[in-house]
Amino acid sequence: MPNTAVALLRSTHPGPAVAVTLIAIVLAVGIGLDGWRLALLGLAFAANQASVGLSNDWIDAERDIAVGRTDKPVALGWVSAGTVRTAAIATAVLAVAATVPLGWQATLAQTVFIASAWSYNAWLKRTPLSVLPYIVSFGVLPAVVTLSLPEPSWAAPWAMGIGALLGVAAHFANVLPDLDDDRATGVHGLPHRLGPRRTGIATFGALLGASVLALVGAGEVGVIQWIGFAATVLIATAGIVLVLTRKPSRLLFQLIIAAAIVNVVLLATAGASLLA
Repeated sequence: MPNTAVALLRSTHPGPAVAVTLIAIVLAVGIGLDGWRLALLGLAFAANQASVGLSNDWIDAERDIAVGRTDKPVALGWVSAGTVRTAAIATAVLAVAATVPLGWQATLAQTVFIASAWSYNAWLKRTPLSVLPYIVSFGVLPAVVTLSLPEPSWAAPWAMGIGALLGVAAHFANVLPDLDDDRATGVHGLPHRLGPRRTGIATFGALLGASVLALVGAGEVGVIQWIGFAATVLIATAGIVLVLTRKPSRLLFQLIIAAAIVNVVLLATAGASLLA
């Protein structure tokens, strides 16, 4: 049995946590955020995402035990729900505190991000509004980055729109493999109501919409934007064909991740165009 520290680390959902943290860091580098601000922003997002993952495992502890989740340390008895709860609160406080030196606007945006994500874990995941926290949190992510500049600026609306659409895709892709387990424990969010086929189509539709925003929002359209758009169209087409002809599979998830990465690259290469 792993020790408590390892169990807590696994409860942070390290894969998605690292991915979102890297997205924030890449965007920050793209707009030229200086060293100490970049380091603080990275710490703030790492704590932010740790808190979101930990709160999920704490709040869902009974559900995860009921369905025998083998990927959740609490369900496996490696760590108590109370310990995970304490860690979730501590990392949320750290995430906000680390943003304070970056300015009150960045701190406020960071707080909105965390509060929205926690609202999903606590309640909204069981409702038709389950996608709303993802829209809010991912939509505000570029703003947390741009508001961390020495002269704070809101992110451009098109950049926040891309973030929101990536949030929709992240929610649907995350839920697809667990639809049956979720239904068995009373979770009926938007993807559960749509069903796997429509959820898969909506996922690729959101990713395609994000690439369209990147194409029209970044000002001068260059080779990178056109290549990214073309790649997203090809990936989305292949994904929709799979959705219509097969059950959700690992390949489907990999295509979603590939399209998401393309859109993150498009967002990251926008530079000063990210600023409103």
